[in-house]
Amino acid sequence: MSLILTVNGGSSSLKCALFSRNASTPECLYQFKLGNILNTPVMKVLSSDGKVLEQFEPDMAAIDIDSRHQACLDRVIQWVRKQLPDSQICAFGHRVVHGGEAFSEPVVITKKIMKKLEELIPLAPLHQPYNLKLIRACQQLEPELPQIACFDTMFHIGQPKVERHYAIPRQYTEAGVHKYGFHGLSYEYIQRTLEKIGQGAESDKTVICHLGAGASMCAVKQGKSIASSMGFTAVDGLPMGSRTGNIDPGVLLYLQRHYQMDTDQLENFLYKESGWLGVSGISSDMMELEQSDKPEAEEAIAMFAYRAALEIGRLTAALQGLDQLVFTGGVGENDSALRKRICDQLEWLGIKLNKSANKEGEAIISKASAQVVVRVIPTNEEAMIALHAMEVLAAG
Repeated sequence: MSLILTVNGGSSSLKCALFSRNASTPECLYQFKLGNILNTPVMKVLSSDGKVLEQFEPDMAAIDIDSRHQACLDRVIQWVRKQLPDSQICAFGHRVVHGGEAFSEPVVITKKIMKKLEELIPLAPLHQPYNLKLIRACQQLEPELPQIACFDTMFHIGQPKVERHYAIPRQYTEAGVHKYGFHGLSYEYIQRTLEKIGQGAESDKTVICHLGAGASMCAVKQGKSIASSMGFTAVDGLPMGSRTGNIDPGVLLYLQRHYQMDTDQLENFLYKESGWLGVSGISSDMMELEQSDKPEAEEAIAMFAYRAALEIGRLTAALQGLDQLVFTGGVGENDSALRKRICDQLEWLGIKLNKSANKEGEAIISKASAQVVVRVIPTNEEAMIALHAMEVLAAG
C-alpha cells in the first residue's frame, strides 16, 4: 500500500496523519499528535475517527532541543514501518502558512523553492520557521521522497484589489505589503465539503468562520475567496488566543515611545501576550475561560463574540448579502455557547438559531424558517493536504 504522511507543526507541537494513496480520494488511516516537544514529549496515536489507540512518552532526554522535531518525526515513521511493514510512505505533504504571491498552488519542494519560502519568514514569524524546519527534518530522514508544500495563503489569491490592498504608498504595495489571508486549507476543505453536499449548500454567498486559538473568517462567493479577516500577517482580524487581532497602529507607536518597547517586545505583545489571554489575564484557551467565574474571563469571551459578529457583518457587505454561515475550527465546531453568542447578535441578517440543534452540534443549527442557513462542519486540513499531494504526484 502506498502512503502519504501529512506534516503540520508548531514551535512545540507536531500533528501528522497517514493516508492511503490507493483511491481517488485519500483515506485517513492514523493520526499522530505530539505535544510538549521541547520538554517532555507526549505522543498519541489515534484512529481515523479520533479514538486514542496508544499514548506514551518517547524518551528524548538525550536529544538536544534543535533536533526534537526531527526525532519526533522519526518516531512517527518508525511506528508506521512497524505497524504497516508491507506499506511504504511515498511522499510527505506539508502545511506551509505563507506562500506569498509566488505560490498559488501546491508544489514539490526544491532548494530554490526553500530559499523563496525562507524569504517569507518575516511575514509569518510565529509559524513559517517551524514549517520549514519540519520540511528539512523530512528531507534528512527520507531524502529520496518528494516533499509537497501546501499553502494557507493560496485559497485567497485572486481576491479583488479593493479588498487586498492597504491605503499606503503604491511602492510598498507593489513590494508585497498587502493582505494575504490565511487558514486557506481549512476554507478550501469546507468549500469542497459544501460542494459535495450540493442542493444549494455550495451557495453563492457564504461566510466561513474558522474559530480557534488562531481565528479568522472568509467570505466565499461562487466557491472563491473574495475577502478575509486576516491580512498581511496572521495577527490581523479577530482577537485570538494570544494575538491582538485588529489594533490601531498608533497604539504600537505609543508603546514604542512611551514604554520603550523594541521590535521583539512589540512582536511578543502582538502575538503572545494579547487576545483572550491579555484581556482575561487567565488563559488563551476558550474552554478554560468559559469555566472561569471571573469577570475578566467573561469580558474576553464577550469581546470575541462581539468582534466576530462585526466581522461577519463586514464580510456580508463584501458579498452583498448572505446565504449561509459555517462554523468550523476547534472552537467553532465544539463551542455551542459561543456560536449562540455570535448568532444572537446577527438576527438582523436573518439568522435564527435552533437552540436544541446548536446545543447538540448538528450539521444545520438554524431554524427551517431562517433566511440564512447556519452549519457546523468539522474541518480537516490534513485531508486537504493529502489530496493536494495526491494531485501533485498524479500530475508529475
